[in-house]
Amino acid sequence: MQIRKANTSDLTRIKEIYENAKKFMRANGNNEQWTGNYPSEELINKDISDENCYVCEENGDILGVFCLFDGPDKTYLKIYDGEWIDDGDYCVIHRIATDCNGRGVAKMCFDYGLAKKGVLRIDTHKDNIPMQKALAKNGFTKCGIIYLESGDERIAFCKIDKRD
Repeated sequence: MQIRKANTSDLTRIKEIYENAKKFMRANGNNEQWTGNYPSEELINKDISDENCYVCEENGDILGVFCLFDGPDKTYLKIYDGEWIDDGDYCVIHRIATDCNGRGVAKMCFDYGLAKKGVLRIDTHKDNIPMQKALAKNGFTKCGIIYLESGDERIAFCKIDKRD
């Protein structure tokens, strides 16, 4: 498997992965996250044009998608019921989705983001138990609660792997 920046020719497959992820969320008790047309085609196109969108690919087939941003993330400036385990420079993963659970795609995406600065932050909905399990399995620490610009609450996680 390899990770590469997404391009506009990947749009149809990325949208398909996001739709499948939404179905998976609903089937696993998460009815509140990624509702309506989120993530919209407009947002996906912006992520691609801003070069923040990445795909995980194997033999030409896209198995996962995620967006990677350099911090600081304005929704992470205030954390409640806890604290960040590192106050330095970090990257953030948003809109991660895979189309093949159990194949190590999420781990590969996490590792890619972590390798950039050695500190990776991510958040998820309280009902997204599969993502919470994936984060725990991959060594993330639950840090507290953050609020999105919409006011929606999310559980915030962080992983550190600084190599000198």
